[in-house]
Amino acid sequence: MKAKEARLLNFLQTAPQLVIPIYQRIYSWSLKECEQLWDDILRCGRDENNQGHFIGSVVYIENGLYSVTSQSPLLIIDGQQRVTTVSLLIAALAEAVGDQEFIEGFNQAQLRGFYLTNPLLSGEKRYKLILSKTDNETLRAIIDGKPQPENVSLRVSENFEYFREELKNKELLEVVCKGLSKLIVVDISLQRDHDNPQLIFESMNSTGKKLSQADLIRNYILMGLENEHQTMLYNDHWRKMELLFGQEAYSEQFDAFMRHYLTVKTGDIPRIDGIYDAFKQYFCRNRQPVESVVAEIHKYATYYCAIALGIEKNKQLKDIFHNIRELRMDVAYPLMLELYDDYQLNILKLNDFAEALRLIESYVFRRAVCAIPTNSMNKTFAGLSKSFYKENYLESLKAAFMLLPSYRRFPTDEEFKRDIQIRDLYNFRSRTYWLRRLENHNHKEPIPVDEYTIEHIMPQCDNQIEKVPAVWKDELGDEWQRVWETWRHSLGNLTLTGYNSEYSNRSFTDKRDMDGGFKYSHLRLNDGLANLDEWNEEAITARAKKMAEQASRVWPSANLPADTLKNYQHKSESNISYGLKDHPHLVKKHVLELFEAFRKATLALDACVTEVFLKLYIAYKAEVNFVDVVPQAKRLHLSLNIPFAEINDPRGLCRDVSNLGRWGNGDVEIGFEKLEDLPYVMSLVTQAFERQMDN
Repeated sequence: MKAKEARLLNFLQTAPQLVIPIYQRIYSWSLKECEQLWDDILRCGRDENNQGHFIGSVVYIENGLYSVTSQSPLLIIDGQQRVTTVSLLIAALAEAVGDQEFIEGFNQAQLRGFYLTNPLLSGEKRYKLILSKTDNETLRAIIDGKPQPENVSLRVSENFEYFREELKNKELLEVVCKGLSKLIVVDISLQRDHDNPQLIFESMNSTGKKLSQADLIRNYILMGLENEHQTMLYNDHWRKMELLFGQEAYSEQFDAFMRHYLTVKTGDIPRIDGIYDAFKQYFCRNRQPVESVVAEIHKYATYYCAIALGIEKNKQLKDIFHNIRELRMDVAYPLMLELYDDYQLNILKLNDFAEALRLIESYVFRRAVCAIPTNSMNKTFAGLSKSFYKENYLESLKAAFMLLPSYRRFPTDEEFKRDIQIRDLYNFRSRTYWLRRLENHNHKEPIPVDEYTIEHIMPQCDNQIEKVPAVWKDELGDEWQRVWETWRHSLGNLTLTGYNSEYSNRSFTDKRDMDGGFKYSHLRLNDGLANLDEWNEEAITARAKKMAEQASRVWPSANLPADTLKNYQHKSESNISYGLKDHPHLVKKHVLELFEAFRKATLALDACVTEVFLKLYIAYKAEVNFVDVVPQAKRLHLSLNIPFAEINDPRGLCRDVSNLGRWGNGDVEIGFEKLEDLPYVMSLVTQAFERQMDN
């Protein structure tokens, strides 16, 4: 390695050509970074005492150790974002200054001939900077003053236009020239045989716009390969993935895709900032040829784009994926990617794949309606396929859903129909989704719901009770305020219309009979409204009950006959059941009082908490035990399933038993002897419960 300080303009002038290797990310600086560079240049240009402004390093490599006096192209390892941005600024500046020369060396011909082109050369060698395929055509069009290509690079074009606009202020031209001349970089040349570009690249990824996890993965895969091998893999796979995603989606979603892909392949969910590290571990353990790994990533990227970006060609699947995107079900993508692969391999038939996807959609929507905490769903979907028997694929998938325990459960029809009638669905995160699905279910001529607006039959009145009209107070009866507050945003009171502004806060009969009223609506959601004479609590709840029945068909549950389900249930090791009678200390009045109070408080933590009597203790669990109770002669002995280092115990009552033999599952023990200590004891139990729920 050889490093030296250099003026950026001198570096650009003496470098024969700077090439961005194919393994580097596309140009990604946004207006935010351009504005920061612009401000730095202006500040530097205005300060006569400022002799230089450091903007980072430029790291490059070629065969053998060399400097910029070499006539061979330099492959940029680090610094492409700032070099590209300065080149865009110089191109805009050359256009703005024309033949004027505010300071020596800064007229149009010199700016283009020194820093943007090699005027005496032709073809690709004419250009000082060669970007990736996505960006290069746009940069060349800018330098040559030609129209932008059809597949324009959005970032390159937008940032050039930003500098162009700023340079319309002629008073700034001299300041910008002076500021540019003061920019300093560290010029670092590497020797291929002695320096490890990957390690240097990773260590220097701390300035400028942070590399995405996907950028680091691409660099890791391609950087160490010979140029011909790099080019082949890039053109055959990575470039095709970039085009598949498109510029915006690639920069915004490729990290997420790699996270889902690694979840499928490893069964573990990487941290968002740990995707690159997880990939390196997977790649090293996998020991497959790099071609196979990249080809497989490409294959799964195609699945992801079909699901997440709407490129699916099969009409049936395309409609389902549209529903899934609208419901924002990213958490289920790992399972869907795995199912898609089996569908492509013909292990899973099309109709079974479609039904499986609809069940996943139902699972997510039903849980959202029933307000079940979502923090377990990523692990549910990451591990669910372990329960599948692929010779009975769809049946075993249904069984896996039906056997999910407690807070991971698939809500039953009874639970779903009850909750959807009373839930605030107007402020639901995807209200157009559920309205569209109800309206268009099994409809061969679906309605474009986006052309309609949501209508409160009983008006919401801007959620201000004082604005409720007198006609509606009379319609709703003596308890109008309770009815309005309870039901205005609920299922039974919501519908779709193209006449929202005309309806306003009119009475129900006006909304029913006016031109465009409910009586004349062709929407399914408005069926039956024409036959009603009044709109009150009874009418709202009756409509809600009817719509809830329909909803249970739109979002079906996973159903199997009991005999079939029994084949998938794990047999208990013992048929012995235990109860209060098996814990003799609980017959003592004081201990029983402690237990009943503790039991009531623990079961009240959440509906998902269950109680299991065992021979030696009583367990309380969400999915696994978070507290175990051992009744003793004068107290309850509690075992909390939480690391001792994590428990917040201001009174210092807890005991670390992680290295001791004990009954129960926890590393923390505490005695519960007095009823007045219940609130404090429950604060400790709650910590163990919430830790399990968070995990």
